[in-house]
Amino acid sequence: MAITSIRTEFDGHSGAKLAARLDVPAGPVRAYALFAHCFTCSKDILAAKRVAAALAQVGIAVLRFDFTGLGSSHGEFASTNFSSNTQDLLIAVDYLRRHHQAPALMIGHSLGGAAVLAVAGRVPEVKAVATIGAPADTEHVLHNFESSLEAITRDGVADVVLGGRNFKIEKQFIDDARGVKLEVAIAGLRKPLMVLHSPIDTTVGVENASRIFVTAKHPKSFVSLDGADHLLSKAADAEFAASVIAGWAGRYIAEAAEDVASVDGVRVAETGEGKFQNLSTAGKHRLLADEPKSVGGLDSGPSPYDFLSIALGACTSMTLRMYAEHKGLTLGRVSVDVTHAKVHADDCAECEGRDGRIDRFERVIAVEGGVAPELEAKLVEIAGKCPVHRTLEASSVVATRVVTA
Repeated sequence: MAITSIRTEFDGHSGAKLAARLDVPAGPVRAYALFAHCFTCSKDILAAKRVAAALAQVGIAVLRFDFTGLGSSHGEFASTNFSSNTQDLLIAVDYLRRHHQAPALMIGHSLGGAAVLAVAGRVPEVKAVATIGAPADTEHVLHNFESSLEAITRDGVADVVLGGRNFKIEKQFIDDARGVKLEVAIAGLRKPLMVLHSPIDTTVGVENASRIFVTAKHPKSFVSLDGADHLLSKAADAEFAASVIAGWAGRYIAEAAEDVASVDGVRVAETGEGKFQNLSTAGKHRLLADEPKSVGGLDSGPSPYDFLSIALGACTSMTLRMYAEHKGLTLGRVSVDVTHAKVHADDCAECEGRDGRIDRFERVIAVEGGVAPELEAKLVEIAGKCPVHRTLEASSVVATRVVTA
């Protein structure tokens, strides 16, 4: 199943813009999920991308976002703490609730897993929770900068190197981490929980998974990520975790009706990303439409005229295949190249009897293995009978009205 990844953003707890991606399946959306990334990571870490892709393959759309001051999000990381991360997470829940559906599944990696455990019980729509390499308490994160704790306590702030990058850590971060009682939230979660952890995780030891599992109430499951590191940096490990979560979540997320209201024809709606990006929905299929960067777009999908060319090319290929099967012809694989330009009728050999500037589509049909010379003219004739060709050449009527959304 094809996946559409839509860039979006929303205001975080401090008012800073948080960068996000919504990975949407091409078919009907069964439910929405929210993914919280690891400490100082980003929404684009391999584990997050793999999990989102696997869930989208089974019809679950996933929102992943960068916490304040990380990745592509705005704001000051130094002013954040675990509590502010949980605020951002709840804001992301509300974003999904307002624009799509509240998440039925929440997934957290490392400290993001702790954040998910802290807030999932406060989101009534959540039906299941999964953690990957999560600590059993938020104070565990402090071991990442033990050598700097004295300086942070003494001076109120200090530079700390994490993952090869320099971060400012304030004393309020330490005080907040020590003040959170995560076991209370875990014990009161009362939602299906899957705990995934590597037995050789040197960043967050597997004993944390044991504590989470013992504290949580049933139904609960544990999956050992044998041989994996904390970040699931090997594609195979990330894909395994993703496939397990996707399969397990299906037990708690029933097949659902299409999240978009039933409409006749095609619905095209702005995504809010960039000037021109639109999400096109045709039945169970989703496609992005956009404009090139040269005219202010994101170049995240075909332009409107590209879609017209796609329609002509697809219709041509399908019509030729139907003709070949009807006539019992052996016809190699067909491909159709279509280009579009606005030209003046005086410069167009095929535009006799027309005035002014017109739209000219040039179509080149290629047949694998070639065709006999006497068949070429017939294929051109049949191509001209494809319904989209006829629509483009005929006069059409477009009836338009405005309604309240």
